[in-house]
Amino acid sequence: MDIFIGSLVTVLQPATFALLALGVAIGFVVGILPGLGGAVTLALLLPFVYDMDPIPAFAFLLGMHAVVATTGDITSVLFGIPGEATTVATILDGHPMAKRGEAGRALGAVLSSSLFGAIVGAFALALSVPIIRPVILQFQPPEFLMLGVVGLSFVVALSGGNLLKGFAMALLGFLLAQVGLDPYAGLPRFVFGQLYLWDGINVVLVVLGMFAVPETLQLMSTRGAIARQIDPTAKLGGVLDGVRDTMKYWWLTLRCSLIGVFIGFIPGMGGATAQFIAYAHAQQSSKHPEEFGKGSIEGVLAAGSVNNSKEGGSIIPTVAFGVPGSTSMAILLGAFLIVGLVPGPAMLTTHLDVTFAMVWIIVVANILAVAGSFLLLRQLARLTFVRGAILAPFLLVLITIGAYTVHNNPLDIVVMLAFGLVGWAAVRWDWPRAPMLLAFVLGDLSERNLFLSNQLYGWSWLGRPLVLALLALAVLAVIYSIRRRDLRSAA
Repeated sequence: MDIFIGSLVTVLQPATFALLALGVAIGFVVGILPGLGGAVTLALLLPFVYDMDPIPAFAFLLGMHAVVATTGDITSVLFGIPGEATTVATILDGHPMAKRGEAGRALGAVLSSSLFGAIVGAFALALSVPIIRPVILQFQPPEFLMLGVVGLSFVVALSGGNLLKGFAMALLGFLLAQVGLDPYAGLPRFVFGQLYLWDGINVVLVVLGMFAVPETLQLMSTRGAIARQIDPTAKLGGVLDGVRDTMKYWWLTLRCSLIGVFIGFIPGMGGATAQFIAYAHAQQSSKHPEEFGKGSIEGVLAAGSVNNSKEGGSIIPTVAFGVPGSTSMAILLGAFLIVGLVPGPAMLTTHLDVTFAMVWIIVVANILAVAGSFLLLRQLARLTFVRGAILAPFLLVLITIGAYTVHNNPLDIVVMLAFGLVGWAAVRWDWPRAPMLLAFVLGDLSERNLFLSNQLYGWSWLGRPLVLALLALAVLAVIYSIRRRDLRSAA
């Protein structure tokens, strides 16, 4: 406990706190700008931590990274443009709320739930590092594969009222995940003679095309503003309503935060996976699942709370075992080496102060980011009342820059526009977009773990106890979703 309190004092020292605040400011901007991404920015900032002590270095780097998802939710709500690929699920209900003039409430809910999730994730890191090793060691390729299957079982919940359309979109997502070089045979698949496609399709391009482009085109076609009703933030009432929603649905927010922690500490699962699984869980457990996708406050809370809790979870295997839980954490491993630390048992003994400092950095960074966001909420929410003819050109430029920064290749813009056409068609004819993105994210992961499972265990991996338990969970999730859908139809 002395070390735990002492690490907070160290983080709050003027020099360290100033670096933390600078990192938060950078993360705020990066989160709002689509396409740049926290991982890319983390890599760009690594050279600046040479000659720094460990805690100030992590205050700077984690301060930036910890708030990217929080501020990425702002553009997701206001414009339907994800600041990060891991804030897509926020669009599904946050942006419809903005369209009906409840941008303040949606932003209040997503920011307060993000802070709640960050605190849950940070203290999960503090409490679980000593005991999590046996759990992680139980997960081998077969278990990772079945986690992907559990995630895919939520396609039923995300399909809305039309299972056939949902599964068709999920199949399309799987096919798109196969584009590129076969990782085992080394042969190109579905590249149609284009060298550009050998690396596969980047998820940022899919996200921007499927979600950002259709919303912007729709805004241009309506000739109105994003919001079409009276501004509820005139007296900050909408924002405070969002905060009260977080308190009202505290049990849902806590559950989704814990889902984020769990998915986060499993290497390779990714933030987008965590968000869609939490969102689908919220829809399954809601008393009003029919409101999801149309502006459900529960959907906003689920997406917001999981964003930051997963970061605390992904740090756990990075610090304790040197196994990065995400791309960003793999880059953070470089920071460990730069400041002269080796992830592993020493981080739980000799350098326990650094580990606890990371906990406090995540908490303090998110408090700063949320406080800064609340100060700007009225101005940000009022953007939804600016005429589309003025706003849309700026948004299109922002989307285009976001696509181009993926590889600095003009073809990225072409691919983004192609997915924009698919996204527009999906909106026009009421095809669900979430199942496609979920399958796209999980497709590569599932294929890789299926191959490894067969190589290591043959087909005997199907009899592993944890595999059977996860398979049963996936089957129950499908049955539960179908049964609820049928009961709603009967009613």
